[in-house]
Amino acid sequence: MSVRASAETGAGAEVPVLEGMPVLGSMLDLKTDSLGTYLRAQRRHGDVVRIDVGPPGLRMEMYCVFSAEGAQQVLASESAGFRKDNPFYEEIRDSFGNGLLTAQDADYLRQRRLVQPLFTRRRVDGYAAAVAEETAGTLASWARARDGIVDVSDEMMHLALRAVSRILFGADVDATVDVVHRCFPVITEYVLRRGYSPVNAPRSWPTPGNRRAAAALEELYGVCDRIIAERRGAGREDREGEAGEEGGQDLLTLLAGAQGADGAVFDAAELRDQVLVFLLAGHETTATSLAFALHLLGRHPEEQALAREEIVRVLGDRTPEAADLDRLPYLTRVLKEAMRLYPAAPVMGRNAVAATEIDGYAVPAGATVILAPWVTHRHPRYWSDPDRFDPGRFTPEAEAGRPRYAWFPFGGGPRACIGQHFSMLESVIALAMLLRAYEVEAVDTEVPVSAGITLRAMGPMRCRIRPVEKEEPEGQR
Repeated sequence: MSVRASAETGAGAEVPVLEGMPVLGSMLDLKTDSLGTYLRAQRRHGDVVRIDVGPPGLRMEMYCVFSAEGAQQVLASESAGFRKDNPFYEEIRDSFGNGLLTAQDADYLRQRRLVQPLFTRRRVDGYAAAVAEETAGTLASWARARDGIVDVSDEMMHLALRAVSRILFGADVDATVDVVHRCFPVITEYVLRRGYSPVNAPRSWPTPGNRRAAAALEELYGVCDRIIAERRGAGREDREGEAGEEGGQDLLTLLAGAQGADGAVFDAAELRDQVLVFLLAGHETTATSLAFALHLLGRHPEEQALAREEIVRVLGDRTPEAADLDRLPYLTRVLKEAMRLYPAAPVMGRNAVAATEIDGYAVPAGATVILAPWVTHRHPRYWSDPDRFDPGRFTPEAEAGRPRYAWFPFGGGPRACIGQHFSMLESVIALAMLLRAYEVEAVDTEVPVSAGITLRAMGPMRCRIRPVEKEEPEGQR
């Protein structure tokens, strides 16, 4: 049903509509190339555009907001008026649980209060050693790379998954990585297919897709439940793990012991929900940022040389630590520019609670509102020559001259990603170690992408890697 048929329209001008097919609207365009469709909508019609999807009677009207000011209104200044009530988030919730990513209202506030103390900067900095050790493992595998070529998309997914699993589960990392690696793709494809379909069969029906997803979920839930039961059985005594500080506790142990001021704790099912969301959001997003940073540097050798010079000058041969984030400003700019061009969350959805006005346009109550960092990060009003790779865009002076939400890869407002400092910590440490050891050259210079739960490369991202030749001290030449 059209939202216009069930809700009053907000004040403001009528929203322009992207041209589509008479019956299906823009459904096929979005299915074939959703990111390109959003870009085309902004280029043709401006910062608020309606995109109609599906046949009459099942049609969904999406109100796409592409300006930094509009993003700030939806995510921050009027965030209470925009909820995660759309079908896509419902599918994520049904598969990955009601964790921080999908919870709302009292559930979300309670979870955030319990989890927030575990993501302070001091606590997260304690995970630096675990990230460095996992990166060392990746470097060891690169030394055996056939023909000196690696697919950085696969490599960074493996690295990020091992790092977040180790920080979550400590010594149980090997028991989880294989299961997550095998099950996550099945579940995410299932979520995507159902989230974008106007009609779905009930999950209880024994269709092939339902059965595959159910088997993957059962295996994934099983390994999480087993580890959680072991933690609960061990009580709340300090447990020596492989990551973190204050007794070396892994994050799951800390989550199991988290307690609010009112005595509230997570039960076993809630713990699993948090673990699944952290696994999903904690490895795919960071892996995407790292892979595209390497890919872009592999296409821009001058910027790569500048990053390596800073890394060698600051670190020498020592292992990077959390304090080095502030000592590697150019490398941080490289990562921010990679996240601008390839945001791990390229599209975000909300539902308008009441009729409202965004950027001077009327948005009705109940409307599906789409934000697209993929488009805003390329908006010519905020970014000159927006498709060009330029880490200089993120000097303090340049950042101060742009609207706050011209760049928002971690979302924003009260629901901003709780793990953004961890993502930057992991990315800077890993990239510093990889670039210090290897020069990278992009073999696949063009990589098609699509919007899934996170941004996905639709082809290989191969890079040729060469060990960096270390200069001998002058006295030994």
